[in-house]
Amino acid sequence: MISTWLAAMLARRDIHYGWVMVAVTFLTALVSAGAVGAPGVFIVPLQQEFGWSTAEISSALSIRFILFGLMAPFAAALMNRYGLRNVTLAGQLIIALSLIASVAMTQLWQLMLLWGVAVGIGTGLTAMVLGATVAARWFVQRRGLVVGILTASVATGQLVFLPLLAMLTERYGWRAALLLLCAALAIAACGVVLAMRDRPTDVGLRPYGDRGSEPLPAPPPANAPILAAALGTLRDAAKTRVFWILFATFFICGASTNGLIQVHLIPLCADFGIPQVQAAGLLAAMGILDFFGTIMSGWLSDRYDNRWLLFWYYGLRGLSLLFLPFSDFSFYGLSLFALFYGLDWIATVPPTVRLTAKTFGVERAGLVFGWIFAGHQLGAATAAFGAGLSRTLLLSYLPAFFAAGALCIIAAIIVLLIARHPKPVAG
Repeated sequence: MISTWLAAMLARRDIHYGWVMVAVTFLTALVSAGAVGAPGVFIVPLQQEFGWSTAEISSALSIRFILFGLMAPFAAALMNRYGLRNVTLAGQLIIALSLIASVAMTQLWQLMLLWGVAVGIGTGLTAMVLGATVAARWFVQRRGLVVGILTASVATGQLVFLPLLAMLTERYGWRAALLLLCAALAIAACGVVLAMRDRPTDVGLRPYGDRGSEPLPAPPPANAPILAAALGTLRDAAKTRVFWILFATFFICGASTNGLIQVHLIPLCADFGIPQVQAAGLLAAMGILDFFGTIMSGWLSDRYDNRWLLFWYYGLRGLSLLFLPFSDFSFYGLSLFALFYGLDWIATVPPTVRLTAKTFGVERAGLVFGWIFAGHQLGAATAAFGAGLSRTLLLSYLPAFFAAGALCIIAAIIVLLIARHPKPVAG
């Protein structure tokens, strides 16, 4: 088996196979991020070709965000039952088939079915819960750093794909840009087939940083029905204050990132006369900043109080969103916004994952974080639809940005209600 041979070869060089898992998961998440963020580039071309309103297109994207989030806890249960590789491959196949089919779409219901329902389910199977599961299973040390690296793949996906997709869309149309995404999905799927494994024991290893000598206990049986496993975890987690605080703050996180900036920043810039390629370049610049900011967040979350990290992340994000409408959308103003917003775009993920694992345990961390991530995507769906509705009815996106900024300030305050040392919850 290629993975066993590779693990043995890396061990001779004192390199743990867990870092190969990080690389494969990073590639998978990077391409999925491209698929999630791509519709922000396509809003204006779809309006021009089909005459659909911003609110109508945003409705389809809201469906995608909702399913993307609601699939996360069930994806974690599916990974426990069928393995990381099989579930990840299934998600990539669903995304690719949906994008290929959408090349021929002409009706709004087809957009909602393909980009809303199908892409939402497919990306939900490869959502952040995959990275959280890999970090929890394969790493004892450097877990926060690993979550930071894998979360940063979202920013890198923007960096790699959005400017390129915008350029292809401008020159050859949005359909050519979709085919590029499909090719990237095929490459990522090859990496998953060759190198992704479920647990360190599959390649004869202990988790990175585990210095024990006793045989590792067998993983708990995953023979419970998928629905029962996911809902049972929600029932237990919902009895705790920590879960609801993390759920609420992650709802606000999604409302102020994926659903707002990722979907509506490009058409917002168009309202102020900024070309689409230039606006996509702004998102790419924010992706560069977020790549470093999120990795640094992972490093910090291994060393400092995760509650206070979240306080600063949400607070600074809220201030940057409140500042944006007053930036005059000049080069200087947008650069200042990109700097502060980009550095903590998704820096909230590593501290949130660490608080989840600390409270609910390694084996249940993926399932519980899946439900917390569902809150993130419900927030994203709310903002995606709400901002589109604001643009359609009020002819302005700015009220949505003010609301998101205020919510971030609220999140910064309530996250401090978590106890410094939350009591572990028994499974």
